[in-house]
Amino acid sequence: MAKSHLSLLKEQVAMLPLEPGVYQFVDSEGRVIYVGKAKSLRKRVSSYFVQSKEHSAKVRVMVRHIVEIRHIVVGSETDALLLENSLIKSLQPRYNILLKDDKSYPWIVVRNEPYPRIESTRRLVRDGSQYFGPYGSVAMQRSILEFIREVIPLRTCKLNLSPEKIARGSYSTCLQYHLGNCHAPCIGAQTSQDYASYVEMAKSILKGDLRPVRTYLEEEMQRAAADLRFELAHRFKMRLEALENYRSRSVIVSAKVVDVDVFSLITDEADDTAYCNFVRIRNGSVTGVYTVRLTAGAESTHEEMLTLGIQHIVENISGALSREVIVPFLPSAAILFDGVTFTVPKRGEKLDLLEFSQKSARIYRAECLKNLEIKNPERHTDRLMEAMRRELHLEREPRHIECFDNSNLQGTNPVASCVVFRDGKPSRKEYRHFNVKTVIGADDFASMREIVGRRYSRLIEEGAELPDLIIVDGGKGQLSSAYSVLCELGIEQQVPIVGLAKRIEEIYFPHDPMPYYLSRTGEPLKVVCHIRDEAHRFGITFHRQKRSNAFLHSGLESIHGLGEKSITALLKHFRTLSRLRSAKPAEIAEVVGNARAKLVTEWIARERADK
Repeated sequence: MAKSHLSLLKEQVAMLPLEPGVYQFVDSEGRVIYVGKAKSLRKRVSSYFVQSKEHSAKVRVMVRHIVEIRHIVVGSETDALLLENSLIKSLQPRYNILLKDDKSYPWIVVRNEPYPRIESTRRLVRDGSQYFGPYGSVAMQRSILEFIREVIPLRTCKLNLSPEKIARGSYSTCLQYHLGNCHAPCIGAQTSQDYASYVEMAKSILKGDLRPVRTYLEEEMQRAAADLRFELAHRFKMRLEALENYRSRSVIVSAKVVDVDVFSLITDEADDTAYCNFVRIRNGSVTGVYTVRLTAGAESTHEEMLTLGIQHIVENISGALSREVIVPFLPSAAILFDGVTFTVPKRGEKLDLLEFSQKSARIYRAECLKNLEIKNPERHTDRLMEAMRRELHLEREPRHIECFDNSNLQGTNPVASCVVFRDGKPSRKEYRHFNVKTVIGADDFASMREIVGRRYSRLIEEGAELPDLIIVDGGKGQLSSAYSVLCELGIEQQVPIVGLAKRIEEIYFPHDPMPYYLSRTGEPLKVVCHIRDEAHRFGITFHRQKRSNAFLHSGLESIHGLGEKSITALLKHFRTLSRLRSAKPAEIAEVVGNARAKLVTEWIARERADK
């Protein structure tokens, strides 16, 4: 493999997320030659491109044929295992030797028959029975079946309990009846209505609704406690707790949603692009996930972009659509797709599949942006600055941003910080600390007035560059205080200012009492929050250092015979009181001499004795 080719593949690997999912290796002819699952996609796939003697000859040959790496992110390792199984069966990759057979994952079925049985199966037969699962672990499936059989008295026999045979008296009671595990519907000792109530209770367990069975368990616990059978009551409680910790549903395989196509669309207004994701479901399993990037035309609506995305995927990837297509909203030209019913789900498994598709589209978009940032940082910066200008309603791009934050502890040691960002990145050499000088007590508004006034009075006097945007950490009060200072300095028209509240990240503008909310998934909010968090980190670090120094300084001042120069020397050398206390006398003597070191060690000894 050429070095440039290997470097290109390693770039693709670097773009992979650290989340669980399924990866696909594609050859030069566009065929998927291998499908695998991973707890962490980037870590797993990168292992293929590390020179190692542990790789088999088959793996080394396979790696030489890789041209493209595709991936699908899922929510858990179990979902990754199920999706891997579906893709291997549908794609039949050349280098996969496992999971190519017809093995399917275990389900729990409620049979469509008189007095339904609840049992394990690996075959989904469309006979009216109800299926729950699939289960990534057979042990997990067995444990839930055993739980149901222990708690709910249902039959396990394979008898044909038709009303005629029961009325004829064809059967007799078995051992399970005498053990109390069955109420003998085979001899008519239990009505079909009573049995059906038990079946519904079992279904609620399989669906994750524990309320009916909880009521049943509580009644059984009370009955056992009244009979002084406390071990049995405790066993019911432990079963319920074990059940509540169990989760089995997956959107990767479904017994209800059999053959559908799913489309979702997310847009990026910063550069007029859209990302359309397609998920194909066949026989209840995900058999394909694709995302395409589209360029929006002038004044294109979301509905028109969705139509364009569906047409592109049908013509180039999927071929004919399923009879049912799940979408977030109806496309603008649904009439173009003959025989197709478009569904906009509101709840249930179809909504889960739509959310899975939307998540895949968002991940693809994030990876495209990350790739752009690495390969063309200037274009990424231009795009980001334009997005912030649009989102924050600014006249010019905020290339130079300054953010202020106050920090104090019940009014003591008040300080403030100013961080500077240029082109969305921190310019640490321009960060500034401030000691609040004119404010007494915990008054954030007055502190903000002082610091903003000092900062921009000096910049104006020096003729220095003013920022394109000021961010104040706080709500309307802090913003109003800072804005009034800008008005006094006469720069309120030159420098826009906003306040960022911590509660739910709302933005406040001067003269607007209502908050403004940036897109939760957009980059501008992430950048603004990062700037605010950096100002808070920078300020709180300075505050802690000042508070520690003040505590150490005040303690040393109580030592009679120790002057200001000696205190300063000790502060500079030891930094904290704990380090000074643990220092040896000889080390202290090196800093302030033997005589003063003796005074310090005696003071430390008195402190320890007082404690």
